[in-house]
Amino acid sequence: MPTLSMPVLQRDEDYFKDSTMTFGEHLDELRVCLLKAMAGLLIGVALGMFVGTYVVKLISAPLEEALGGYYQSQAVTSYQEWAAEQTALGRAVPYTTEQMRHLVDERGLIYEMRTVDLAQAAVAMRAADPKLGKGLPDAHAEKAVVGPESFLALFLWHPIARDARISPKVLNFQEGFMIWFKASFVVGIVLSSPWVFYQIWSFVAAGLYPHEKKYIHVFLPFSLGLFLAGAALAYLFVFQPVLTFLLGINGTLGFDTEPRITEWLGFVIFLPLGFGVSFQLPLVMLFLERIGIFTAEAYVARWRIAILVIVILSAVLTPADPYSIFLMAVPLVLLYFGGVLLCRWLPRNAPSERFDT
Repeated sequence: MPTLSMPVLQRDEDYFKDSTMTFGEHLDELRVCLLKAMAGLLIGVALGMFVGTYVVKLISAPLEEALGGYYQSQAVTSYQEWAAEQTALGRAVPYTTEQMRHLVDERGLIYEMRTVDLAQAAVAMRAADPKLGKGLPDAHAEKAVVGPESFLALFLWHPIARDARISPKVLNFQEGFMIWFKASFVVGIVLSSPWVFYQIWSFVAAGLYPHEKKYIHVFLPFSLGLFLAGAALAYLFVFQPVLTFLLGINGTLGFDTEPRITEWLGFVIFLPLGFGVSFQLPLVMLFLERIGIFTAEAYVARWRIAILVIVILSAVLTPADPYSIFLMAVPLVLLYFGGVLLCRWLPRNAPSERFDT
């Protein structure tokens, strides 16, 4: 009786020879990629030193804008409270609320209120010119008015951009240099990111079969684009609401905010980097699917756990205020389901197609 036999698939020995690496070869490849990435980062930092001063001004802008808005809001609120007190005492006020809002919000001015003793002012004015103090109370008169009626509130106006409170502070001489160097380092990361990501994916490609290496040409631009998109989202849309929220909390608690530029720069560095790295989520999901740790179906089945992990990750990588957590978690949730679609759009051709370990 004839026997049936399954055809034996012939494997291309050269095909596997080109794709197989020993553990030691993997370590050597990793060392070379890391050295090249570090060299690119150093070159990026060196280039960043030429624009470090401009970058410090650029990253200070959101902080100064948030502080300016906070103090303008406080100025209007304080004036309303003061005007209500004066009105209750039957005294005239120099501005209406609408006039005050126009000066502060539309013309970009802010005031410092000073109280002047009219009697003492008259003495000083008469000393300069007897005609100047005419009609003002005499501080040496026997029946001179002493009390609130003898005082006058003066409002000294200046542009909000010149307000000393909105300028970040440094507390020692070398802090300015360190700020400039850190700003240059941030520029170096951004400038060298294409090269660094290329080296990372080159190392990943060393463990791929030749037919899988074509994915690197897709992964690299997507990886770089996602990183820059995350960093841009943090700078353009996250800083302002987060700062406004935190300044509002401090104002509610009665705390005066005088941020140090070093602390702010640390916030500026880590928040965009956290966003940029976390936005690699779809590619990480596809990587794990390629090496057989997860499947697209497993991602779908565990979406509730994934959202919980995303929220926890967002709380760790941000200042943990509601705004920053929300602004990081929502894009990551969308990217998670985008990663699921990516896994289904680029399925593995066969179970044996995986990274060589």
